[in-house]
Formats: sequence, C-alpha cells, structure tokens
Amino acid sequence: MTGTEHDLRLLICAPAPVSDGSGELKLDTKFVEGMHTHASDWGGPVRCVLWRSNADIPFGKVHDPATLPFELVILDKGAPLSSRALDGVAAAMLSADMQGISDMADTVKAANVPFVVTIEYTLATRFRILWLEKRQNPLRLLRSGIWLMNHERGIRKAISRADGVQCNGYPAYDSYAPLTGNALLYLDNRMTPKLLADDAEMETRASRLRAGAPLRLIHSGRLEALKGSQDLPGLMQALRDLRVDATLDVYGAGRLVETLQKAFAPFGERVRLHAPVDFETELVPINRNHADIFVSCHRQQDPSCTYLEAMGCGIAVAGYANQMWQRLQATSGAGRVAPLADVTQLARSIAAWDKDREALISDCQRGLDFARQHDFPSEFMKRMEQVRALSAAPLP
Repeated sequence: MTGTEHDLRLLICAPAPVSDGSGELKLDTKFVEGMHTHASDWGGPVRCVLWRSNADIPFGKVHDPATLPFELVILDKGAPLSSRALDGVAAAMLSADMQGISDMADTVKAANVPFVVTIEYTLATRFRILWLEKRQNPLRLLRSGIWLMNHERGIRKAISRADGVQCNGYPAYDSYAPLTGNALLYLDNRMTPKLLADDAEMETRASRLRAGAPLRLIHSGRLEALKGSQDLPGLMQALRDLRVDATLDVYGAGRLVETLQKAFAPFGERVRLHAPVDFETELVPINRNHADIFVSCHRQQDPSCTYLEAMGCGIAVAGYANQMWQRLQATSGAGRVAPLADVTQLARSIAAWDKDREALISDCQRGLDFARQHDFPSEFMKRMEQVRALSAAPLP
C-alpha cells in the first residue's frame, strides 16, 4: 500500500446484472468501468455486492474475478444483505433502484456503518416509464403501480435513516433532499476533459454557421416511445414547413427503427439513420466535428446524461421542457426549451437559431463552458468526498 492509499473498505450495493453460471463471471461493461473509477478514486479496498437475476447482459463481458479492482460478493436474487458483507466496512453506498432497499438500509444501520443512498428516478418518472411500457395491460399496470408505491416508501425510509443522499439531477434532488440534512446534487455524465470540445473545433463550427451553412441536427440514444423518438419525423417536417435548411443524423437502436425508416423516407439524404456507435471513439468526435444542434424529444423527468454530454461536445441543445432539461437550460443559460410534445414549438426554436446564427454560436459556447465545470471527474469527486467525510477516510 502506498502513502496515498488507506485500508478503509468501501461497500457498494448495486443493481447491476451478473451471471456466474457455467464457471464464468459475466458483468456489464459500463458497470465494470464505473467500478474501476470507484476503486481508483476511493484509494482503498472496495467491496461490491450484486444479486443474481435472469436479466440479459447485452453489453456484457466475461471477467476473471482476480483481475477486477474490487472484491465481488454475489448473492441469490432476493437474498438479504448479509452481515458478513459488512465486515471491515468503513462506509457504504446503496442504490435506491434495488429491491429491499429499506431492509438493506436497516442492516447497514444496525452494523453502525455510515452510508449514503444514491438515486436518480423520482416516483413520477417511474410511473411515467411504467405507463409507457405497460399501458396496454391494465392488470399489470395496476400491480406494478402498487409495487412502485411500496418501493417508494422503502426508498424514503432508507434515505431518512441514511447519513446522506446523492441525487443525480434536479428532479431527484428536489424530491429527496428534504429527507436528510446531507444531500448532494450531481450531474452524471461520461465527459472527461479529453472528450470536451476544443477551441479550434468551436471556431470551425462558428465559421461554418456564420457562412450560412445548413444546420446539422443530431439525435442519439434508444429509439423507443419512452424517449420520444417518434417525434423526430414530425420535427423535420415542421422545419421544412418553416423553410429551415437542416439535416438530421440519428444514432441508435430500438423498437421504432422500422417505423422511423419509413417516416424518414420522404426526406431522402437529409435524414440519415445510423446504428449505435461507440460513445468515446465515434459518437463524441461526430458531435464535435459534424453537428451543431442536439435535438431531444425526451418527455421523462429523468436525469439523462445526454444533455450535458452534447453540451460538452460544443453543440447546442433544443429539447422539451421536462423538469431536468428545463432546469439545466436555465442553470447553464444555454439551449432552447419547448413545451412537452410540442413539435411545432421545438421546430420554431431551432428556426430562431437559424435566423440568428450568433445566438446559436453563443449557446454552443455557454453549454461547453457549463459542461467543463461539470465533467465526470469533477462530479464524481464530489460524490466520493461526501462518502469520505462519513468514513473519515483520508484523501487519496
């Protein structure tokens, strides 16, 4: 152990999928990447508890447990958090997404281990997701709604007993910060300093916009009704009606792919539908060098990292007035907001940028400036500092 490390153990209980059948350990790639960051920033031993499930791991990879930078404890689905998992633990982080969060919090509290609860979805967002996914089956909708209400009570009980709460995004902070005297707001995203747009790229985009070139719109993510992707064809038609010269590139996959392909056909090469690409090596460079505006038709209130990531690439954001984007736009002073599900107003906000290119250039710059202040290392450091303060762990 070096002089910058400590031996205080951090426990993380997460809802990530895990499969350890047939002698192979399979974990979600993004989860493992996140745990690498936790282990590095904590500077001491990290233990992670996961629960077996039947969920698919589409972006999973087989790992050798010996190569992981953390100790992994795997429990059966529905099994209670064991007291053995708390041996030698100085602090714990519990995800509110896990079933049995209230009982888990009671177990950690009984062991006199300080802990924080991490949360991003509010009850309203959970119900919105439920409605969009199960509205065709009233009985399942009712049963799931009852489960959500019970789970929300458990979340609130856990937070009230916790030593702190970490809220990803403004809606979660507004909902759960009043339950504790130690609430932290953070804006989760994947933008590291090397991924942020540079001055040369910003100047190249500005010069192109000042020259009157067509607006380059971009959209990325899951192509699902849940994300509002079905509004994109209507947006492009509204822009055509407003005589806005614009192209649209869509990167993603989902149940709406075939529907969108047909709806985009009348626009020819002005709208291009692409398969998903790697975020860091492909999507970020595309945003930085081949886009001007990120369009979001997201109606949910969840803390989508897409807004901040687009801003970090130096492109402006135009989106619906969900609670997250409305607050983020007001706080950053960048981007445009249109009423929920109002494609016409969203198109008009983009058309206003088309007529006032200097305003668009300024929004791009203000968004980038805000993203620079809230890149991933900065936001993650705040979270770990809160946990260290509870454990009295030294800074790494």
